[in-house]
Amino acid sequence: MKKLIIIFLAVACIVPSFAGDKSRKGTTGADQLLVPVGARGIATGEAFLSNVTGLEALYYNPAGFAHTTGSEAMFSYMTYIADINVSYFAIGTNLGDLGSFAFSIKTFDIGDIPVTTFDAPDGDGSTYSPGFLTAGLSYAKVITDRVSVGVNAKIISETILDANATGFAVDFGVQYRFNNNLTLGAAVKNIGTNMVYSGSNLQVNTGIPGTLPGSREGTFEVVAEPFQIPSYFELAVGYAYDINEQNMVQIASTFRNNNALEDQMKFGLEYGFSKMFFLRAGYDLLLENTNQNTFGFTAGAGINYQMAGGINVVLDYAFRDVKEFPTANHIFTVKLGIE
Repeated sequence: MKKLIIIFLAVACIVPSFAGDKSRKGTTGADQLLVPVGARGIATGEAFLSNVTGLEALYYNPAGFAHTTGSEAMFSYMTYIADINVSYFAIGTNLGDLGSFAFSIKTFDIGDIPVTTFDAPDGDGSTYSPGFLTAGLSYAKVITDRVSVGVNAKIISETILDANATGFAVDFGVQYRFNNNLTLGAAVKNIGTNMVYSGSNLQVNTGIPGTLPGSREGTFEVVAEPFQIPSYFELAVGYAYDINEQNMVQIASTFRNNNALEDQMKFGLEYGFSKMFFLRAGYDLLLENTNQNTFGFTAGAGINYQMAGGINVVLDYAFRDVKEFPTANHIFTVKLGIE
């Protein structure tokens, strides 16, 4: 218990420096970091911070990946908003006393956008597709039979035509498990460098001020403003209740302290039958302006099938209501595990 207290006090000291600064509200960029992955995590309202395990834990709380016993691979696909699609791939393994290691990558398919210029404000007939990507390396380890810790190191890349911005960030997470199926979790996310756009698309060829019309043109570059990435702190509690040998229920709640928007409370519920079939639900609530939340109710289902030879196949689906757009988010996840 002393180790747990020390860890949580350390996290509590770090948080005020990076998250919860109201003066920075609405001033961050790289919002791709806030887009969740994995059908199970989204279906449970992103609340399973304290009890998430496996590769899906890399996004929510890297400490949960420490409980992987073999090797895993995961692919997730989400139909997001405004015809944007999000793909996520991760692979990892447990190396015993050395801990668990993983690699993950999240990409966005935004589609083709018409190129407009000063001379062709309605489009010049060509198109471009922005590129948004987050790639990470993760490490997690079980410290004691109750405490696990984890860390992600991430590269964030954004490209629009020939302008691009790159940043670096880290996540830290910890989980604590009591003997009575109660779990606690904490995570600090997206602590990293500022980002700034640069590239040839910020350069403009135009006449030099003070010269005669028709004189040679000069090349001027627009100086882009650096922006911070959206960091936040999360604190969670979860509980697993075995109704009988075949039926079980997990509940969880997570508080998120943001530097980019209002603080949130997340709630999640999962029902499991025979450790094979699962039903899930969740909700994400803004603590102040509750009617301004972009997303609403979430739900989903999953199948966990154990095959011969220690092979485990997981199929998950999630639905997330979107309040300001006509279509909801749909998330599909496939996971393969080998003991």
